[in-house]
Amino acid sequence: MSGTLILDCEGLSRLVRQDQGLLEWLTACECEDIRVSISSVTLVEARDPRVKQSRFDYAVSRVNMIPPSEAIARHASKLLAAAGLHGHKYALDAIVAATALEQPGPVTLLTSDPEDLSALCGSRVRVVRI
Repeated sequence: MSGTLILDCEGLSRLVRQDQGLLEWLTACECEDIRVSISSVTLVEARDPRVKQSRFDYAVSRVNMIPPSEAIARHASKLLAAAGLHGHKYALDAIVAATALEQPGPVTLLTSDPEDLSALCGSRVRVVRI
């Protein structure tokens, strides 16, 4: 493997919608042997009841699922404290950030919220707006 691409909620939502830009990212990752992953909490955040379950499940089958362990949860809590953010509003972002930080690098995180995720990840993860 030569790195990791993490999708946040918007990234998974775009994959479900078969967004051309996101599909280009996935194709590039396949060519470069880059692992595409999501935190399993992203499943909950990205679930849109207007989308057929089979379409959602197919999109999810195209990525690697990383469950939040106790270590990831503790790391997320520390990231929130360091960034001065409250868990009530930023808990899922913090879990995604902690998940990204534990993956083989280089790590790129695709998000619609680069400011918060950059604050949580620091310079160790390349955060890209999609």
